[in-house]
Amino acid sequence: MNAGVERRGGPVEAGSGQAEPVQTEPVQAEFGQAESGQAESFQAESGYAELGQALLDQAGLPVTGSLATGSPVTGSPVTGLPATGAPVPAAIQSGVLAEPLASLTGAQLWSRGHLLTEQANALSENLDQLETAALVALFCENDRRPQEAVAAAAVPLAAAVDGIAARLQRGGRLFYLGAGTSGRLGVLDAAECPPTFCSPPELVQGVLAGGAAALLRSSEGLEDLFEAGVADLEQRGFGAADCLVGIAAGGTTPYVLGALSQAKAIGALAIAIACVPSEQVPMPCDIDIRLLTGPELLTGSTRLKAGTATKMALNILSTGLMVRLGKVYGNRMVDVAVTNAKLEDRALRILADLAGLSRQRGTELLRQAEGSVRLALVMAAAGLDLAAARAAMAAHGPSLRTVLTALGAQLPPLAPASTGRPPVGASPVGASKGPQ
Repeated sequence: MNAGVERRGGPVEAGSGQAEPVQTEPVQAEFGQAESGQAESFQAESGYAELGQALLDQAGLPVTGSLATGSPVTGSPVTGLPATGAPVPAAIQSGVLAEPLASLTGAQLWSRGHLLTEQANALSENLDQLETAALVALFCENDRRPQEAVAAAAVPLAAAVDGIAARLQRGGRLFYLGAGTSGRLGVLDAAECPPTFCSPPELVQGVLAGGAAALLRSSEGLEDLFEAGVADLEQRGFGAADCLVGIAAGGTTPYVLGALSQAKAIGALAIAIACVPSEQVPMPCDIDIRLLTGPELLTGSTRLKAGTATKMALNILSTGLMVRLGKVYGNRMVDVAVTNAKLEDRALRILADLAGLSRQRGTELLRQAEGSVRLALVMAAAGLDLAAARAAMAAHGPSLRTVLTALGAQLPPLAPASTGRPPVGASPVGASKGPQ
């Protein structure tokens, strides 16, 4: 699979609310003979690009450039609509979406067959006839695509990490928002941040169409409500200082488009994640992350490759963010929350690895530090008591490395071997005064 190339780069000035859009260039990948010629230029074939324009118009956010070329959203007047594609329905021509077309669900109904995530994969045409071993082998081979797709999106992913970190360092928050699988993946990643990084639950939040009930029981119909995404953000006090990652595998979810439009309108940092090219579906955003995993082996089931790539991207965003916020030393999660036996064991191993503390001494120091691994490391390295370690952290933190440098203290470098640190029972590192 060919790698995507940078279309637009440069640093993102997240704090201004006017961050320059960052995208990866869509690429034509060979996913099987059935795809040949289907989407040669990724032109919209059913008026869905016009739907995207109408949604933006409804929110007061016209875009620059032809929607057929996938020009980044900038907030300037539109210069044209695609020259190709089906006639634009009257409801879209007028920009009024209140009157739904006839459908079984009563929602706006558009053909989505041209979208990359909806196309059939020629490699799995006989999926129902494969022996189990062959089926598993096919999935194992095809599941290389998510890694390639994420690698191709490295430029906007890096811009997103830096942009989000800049906002959060000034008191902002991060919101993942989506419906169905996309929303559940956002909730999952947000829920992992407090135990992994001891971050307050409100710092990274997952917003799912349908709320908590939709985690266990599908509520996909709610994704058709453009205004629902806006309302869910407003309920959480979403403001200009915050960041939104709107997740929609097919890029067409009104719930997500509405929320992204609102984020752009108020000057928040708007980041879109989708698994279709921007030429097929433009999204209102400052940073555009496209994970082009191609057609699914089970046609249209974006919980597969698209979901895998999305989870990988969210892993990078949240971990990279916490590294930038000083919650990691080397590759150790020094802000891990000691809330169960497994995490207490991990905390003690971190103290042993980084400060050479025996398990018994680590337990004593961790208790003195009231469960904070980072404070325990400062106490061990600089020979401080808890109050002095907290004062040092407040004055020089949050980065442990920065605090230790300011105190003239240091932890020994990690040994190259995986076993790492001095043996159990070795003396702690640091000055002779204070806790030992």
